[in-house]
Amino acid sequence: MDIILNLLLFIVILGVIVLIHEFGHFIFAKMCGVYVYEFAIGMGPKIIGKKKGETEYTIRAIPIGGFCQLAGENIDDDEESDIPEDRRLGSKSCFKRFLIMFFGAGNNFISAILILFFIALVWGGTTMNPVVSSVEKDYPAYSAGMSKGDKILEINGHSITTSDDISLYLAVADPKSKTDIKVLKKDGSKDSYSFKPKKIKVDGKETYRYGIGLQQEKTHGFVDSLVYTYKKTCSLFKQMAITVGYLFTGGIKLNQLSGPVGIYSIVGEQSKAGFASILFLVAYLSINVGFINLLPLPAFDGGHIVFIIIEKIKGSPVSPELESKIHAIGLFLLMLLMIVITFNDILRLF
Repeated sequence: MDIILNLLLFIVILGVIVLIHEFGHFIFAKMCGVYVYEFAIGMGPKIIGKKKGETEYTIRAIPIGGFCQLAGENIDDDEESDIPEDRRLGSKSCFKRFLIMFFGAGNNFISAILILFFIALVWGGTTMNPVVSSVEKDYPAYSAGMSKGDKILEINGHSITTSDDISLYLAVADPKSKTDIKVLKKDGSKDSYSFKPKKIKVDGKETYRYGIGLQQEKTHGFVDSLVYTYKKTCSLFKQMAITVGYLFTGGIKLNQLSGPVGIYSIVGEQSKAGFASILFLVAYLSINVGFINLLPLPAFDGGHIVFIIIEKIKGSPVSPELESKIHAIGLFLLMLLMIVITFNDILRLF
């Protein structure tokens, strides 16, 4: 029964995030006068569809992804249609096309911010101060001399401003090498420590622990909710930027990434923690989806934006045929990447 409920919750969460993203493209396409063929949630064969005005609204069989099909995006579709030239994407100014491409991700960011604020307002936020709340005996941090109340200033040379920064930089640190931590003591003095994490087994799987606790104080009220939302939003963007950077530089391996199967596992864990945890997961994934879509890579919204910028600089558009081929190759490579990530997700389940 739990499996079915988690699967339904997984579908709903992904569906909501995709709906938010595609609605951003949709609403700005409509505002800019671009003809929209179809607004779809899901991929694959169409299950149901209803045409209202010029647009068909559909739900498709595979509950992952979705799309907003605009006139002018696909050359083959446009050749078979009689859509007026001024209703096609390519006829619009660079600025209008930028808005259409950006506000898929933009909608994800706005929704995530609103969700985080709602969570803080209803359930409370946290201070997010980078202060150690506990140091466990028999772990490296305790042996090195760290103590409760230490304010962490730097980890491996990286400046620390929130508790999320601590978790992030400890997570990406090489566990086989010593981690350098600079702290501000309670008496105002500064000290530095260097130690390796301890390898332990949790539920039969090897992991590494430093023995540092980061429990935060709860905050309540409108102003504190705004502060928490700002800090958490900046923190999530920072996590995404650093994670992507480490991925391209080899600091994070491909087999450490999670796809739909990995997300399904996380949904199951978060559902046990309550509704606020589920909402936070939606906000977290929404920022992830938006950020990744803005990467300047073919087939992503960011890739389309790159071509718009190139057009603005050179004063003429890139050949639609060439752009279409580049995005098609990018989409093929993206599908291969998703297959690899999904395969790794499945392996981690066993």
